[in-house]
Amino acid sequence: MRRISWVFLGLAVWGAVHPMYYFTSWMAQNEGGLGDLISAFFLTEASAGLAWDLTVAAVALVVWIVFEAFQRRNFSGLVSIPLILCIGLGCGLPFYFFMRLRMRKDIE
Repeated sequence: MRRISWVFLGLAVWGAVHPMYYFTSWMAQNEGGLGDLISAFFLTEASAGLAWDLTVAAVALVVWIVFEAFQRRNFSGLVSIPLILCIGLGCGLPFYFFMRLRMRKDIE
């Protein structure tokens, strides 16, 4: 694999760990659960705008991944969808790039 693949894998790990630190810290300080955290995302107009922006981008990426999987008959990229929906775009997008680069044999 090329080095750029490892860069994307590293970004996926970072995109999983770094935001989760803040989310778990917030939940520990506020004694809230996931529902309270999601409510906090929409507490101000600025944070709601950012939350909706990330939501639309995540939906667009999921649609693209599904389309490409059926178009190319290569379903390994579908592994990224649970990461996008359960962890976030910061983890799922670079992981998809990592998987996509693994699918391409012509760049190695």
